[in-house]
Amino acid sequence: MKKNSLSFVFALVFGATAFATTPIDGEKKEVKTESSTVTWKGYKFAGSHYGKIDLKSGTLMFEGDKLTGGEFMVDMSSITVEDLKAGEGKEKLEGHLNADDFFGTANHATSKLVFTNVKADGKNSYEVTGDLTIKGITKAITFDLSVYGSKATATLKVDRTNYNIKYGSSNFTDTLKDKAIYDEFDLVVDLEF
Repeated sequence: MKKNSLSFVFALVFGATAFATTPIDGEKKEVKTESSTVTWKGYKFAGSHYGKIDLKSGTLMFEGDKLTGGEFMVDMSSITVEDLKAGEGKEKLEGHLNADDFFGTANHATSKLVFTNVKADGKNSYEVTGDLTIKGITKAITFDLSVYGSKATATLKVDRTNYNIKYGSSNFTDTLKDKAIYDEFDLVVDLEF
């Protein structure tokens, strides 16, 4: 009887200790890069252009059903222009976007976003602050993100001049006038995980 009681006490103590020291980590969900999209849209005085950038990797962190974090990397050399056709300036604009006076993809092949603060803003919506790195320069950015089931969407407004992308900016030259390119561009992100 003593042996059974002693075994029970050991099992109870060690079982409780194991339970108490097991960390309760959030759930990390890998983003499905092949079915997720990152669409960019840039604006100029005389119109706009848009295209896509491939998501290289991504994760979202959850505690239960609440978003708590995330980290993403995009392949900048994959940037495409979708509103122009071959032979109509598509290749020229894609080449310019890859050049040093834009994203400099030969030296800066990836850009990264790491969530630093996530605040619930409703049942399925969050205000997210993160560190966005483009061309090796990291700046804080705040945006809204919505999560529904296994999908998430966000729209980010990025000031390119914060990342030393000043080509065509009217803030850095007076001679552009009707050829000016606006400093802010949009990223529309649709994620599946």
